[in-house]
Amino acid sequence: MSRIINFSAGPATLPLEVLERIREDLPEYKTTGMAVMEMSHRSAPYEEIHFGAESRLRSLMGLNDDYAVLFLQGGATLQFAQVPMNLLQGGQAGYIDSGTWAHLAHEEALKYGKAEIIASSRDSGYVRLPEISPEKIAQTWDYLHLTTNNTLFGTTFHDLPELGTAPLVADMSSNILGQPYDYQRFGLIYAGAQKNLGPSGVTVVIVRKDLLRKPADFVPTLMRYDLMADKQSLYNTPPTFAIYILGLVLEWTQSLGGAAGMETRNREKSDHLYHFLENAPQYRIRADKDCRSIMNVCFSTPNPEWDNQLVNEAEAAGLSGLRGHRSVGGLRASLYNAMTLAGVEVLTEFLEDFAERYPEMGEA
Repeated sequence: MSRIINFSAGPATLPLEVLERIREDLPEYKTTGMAVMEMSHRSAPYEEIHFGAESRLRSLMGLNDDYAVLFLQGGATLQFAQVPMNLLQGGQAGYIDSGTWAHLAHEEALKYGKAEIIASSRDSGYVRLPEISPEKIAQTWDYLHLTTNNTLFGTTFHDLPELGTAPLVADMSSNILGQPYDYQRFGLIYAGAQKNLGPSGVTVVIVRKDLLRKPADFVPTLMRYDLMADKQSLYNTPPTFAIYILGLVLEWTQSLGGAAGMETRNREKSDHLYHFLENAPQYRIRADKDCRSIMNVCFSTPNPEWDNQLVNEAEAAGLSGLRGHRSVGGLRASLYNAMTLAGVEVLTEFLEDFAERYPEMGEA
């Protein structure tokens, strides 16, 4: 087996231990005589997988019975619409615009009601977090939305600002369980699984039960949080195989100390890479230092031509996924939970070697 080192922003690398477990289970799960993907979602063996994954997630996030855990489809992008469809009922919501995905979430919310951007760092190119003025925060909002980690530009809310008493809604797609938060400060959390939780195809939504109510009649049945919570995400066929893998990744995360253990690993990896980049004049880090992400390290060479050369040579050397997002350019190393320190060390060695082989890059 010859595996690359995968720095993709998602779908991202999975723990090797999990992949090996999947390989063992693939032809036949336990003694069921069939693979997980062949099981009825109404069967007892699948229900054990489904509710086992929910139980592990609750344990890792410290969630009590005040919260419903949903396994949905459509990715975090569908949640840009599903959140206002369910929560924005005749009132108004506030949005913190800290990156492209946060901006797109606000634009989607405008289709369903009143939504105001209360703070934005768009004018800076999203290289820093926006300054949030307390007087801008309304306690009467239906909810306040923020994105905890900005994958395109490499910034993170490491500590949550004071945001009043309106229900806090968070897109945590790219750093859920990658660093601890007080998850019970949130009214709703959503996250595509394909970065820290598992494969693409399942989206986790955690919603406080007091926010569950029947939405407007125009909301499609499968986009009703109240109905999906009542049916425990089993109203229709869920993405069963993706939920099975999610459960295995959660088990692996738990074995390494949960979100706190992951943060220790992730800071070690990101500190190693940032330290190298800070001391290598050929490279430029995109984000301001005080809010740099430990999940997505966004950087560049002096010009796009060198970026492209680096990506091509990295691919040939078995380092994949380093090209920045198509809307931003540059370079990006995503260091999600399953990325190893050894993988990051190989990357820094490659970056150092690349700079030494092309000294003219430093003169650009």
